[in-house]
Amino acid sequence: MRSEDQALRIHTQLLIPGRGPPIANAAVVIQAGRFLYVGKQQAVPGAFQDIQPQFVPVLMPGMWDCHTHFAGVTQVTFADMIATHPATCGANNARSFSDTLMAGFTSVRDCGSFAIESAKAIEDGSILGPHVYGAGAAIGQTGGSCDALDLPADWVYGRQGVSQGVPFPGINALVIADGVDECRRAVRLQIRRGAACIKIIATGGVMSDGDDPKYRQFCDEELKTLVEEASLAGRVVAAHAHGKPGIIAAVKAGCATIEHGTFIDEECAQLMRKKGTMLVATRLVIENGLKNLSKLRPATRVKMQRVDRAHMEAYRLAVRSGVKIALGTDLASSDPSHFNAHGKNGQEVVLAVTCAGMAPLAAIEAATANGPETLGSQAPRSGQIAVGYDADMLGLDENPIENIHLLADPEQIRYIWKLGQLVKAPGRAKLSRYQVY
Repeated sequence: MRSEDQALRIHTQLLIPGRGPPIANAAVVIQAGRFLYVGKQQAVPGAFQDIQPQFVPVLMPGMWDCHTHFAGVTQVTFADMIATHPATCGANNARSFSDTLMAGFTSVRDCGSFAIESAKAIEDGSILGPHVYGAGAAIGQTGGSCDALDLPADWVYGRQGVSQGVPFPGINALVIADGVDECRRAVRLQIRRGAACIKIIATGGVMSDGDDPKYRQFCDEELKTLVEEASLAGRVVAAHAHGKPGIIAAVKAGCATIEHGTFIDEECAQLMRKKGTMLVATRLVIENGLKNLSKLRPATRVKMQRVDRAHMEAYRLAVRSGVKIALGTDLASSDPSHFNAHGKNGQEVVLAVTCAGMAPLAAIEAATANGPETLGSQAPRSGQIAVGYDADMLGLDENPIENIHLLADPEQIRYIWKLGQLVKAPGRAKLSRYQVY
């Protein structure tokens, strides 16, 4: 019998299921990558009684980072993306994927990068990493946050513009589309790449030069087309949106998630709650930027300071207003020493508590059970320790509800199972998928 077919029984003092109240003195049984039993130890079915149980003090679902960029570059600038060969990007992503998984994030939603292509190496067992649900390239308008404004326009549009055929691979984390027809084709190009969702740019950005995060991008007809075309393929749309006009327009157009949401006010929050639109606030990228202002470009430095308080207030307002939250980091650098390097994902869970005012258990739900919902109909059965769900699970020695900071320290994530296979444990070196199976 193959190891993945053998049933595994684990007992725990505390099981945090992801959604619902924690269970004391619990047990789980895993087989073929799924949870077969979740409940009290004394109620384990007779068919599993002969399996010798393992013991882990605390169990919880593997976490989801719903806003990443596995671009495979170090400085995450247009120049860096253009200058770095796609093969190098893929090699760099191997380390980033591993660091993300070892931090306890068994699933990621990527919002613009080479993640779809790089993740094929995870799927075939060549490298170790999380489940990857990529958007392909983020879609923006001319002069917007996807446009490399410091480069000649003819050069940029010849490589990023969807009317020029398939965009140049050295910068295909971003594409430019203007008008209904180009928007439709831009979505289709990402579906062709294997996108699990579609990412669009509905306002200016903070990390970009030459645009204002308060101002809207894409008109109503373009937004409607982007959402409509995505929905034809069963995909939902994630909208980068800082300013109120862009947030309102994106929600009305049917976007499933608002990314960042810096200037959300009462009207925005009420509309999002009514429509069921989720917020992925990405607070970590702001906190990291504020601590490293000297390393930012001058324009980014000014915008980062400008949005700080507004973003925190908007995040708190969304939480108080009952907007559903999923957690995302906006981490993007493949350099482990960079302040926005992959592997620091758990800090976002802490910020949901310390900055947004969420209760620890609610923050854990946002980091687990809510994650798959950002994918709409493409969502896997993941993010919860429940019968029939994917057996992506973490083991800790202490209770993260009592100390949420545990989830920000990869060393405190003692055990990690991905589809029921143990990929991290005390005293074990990092494993490749081949070594696991």
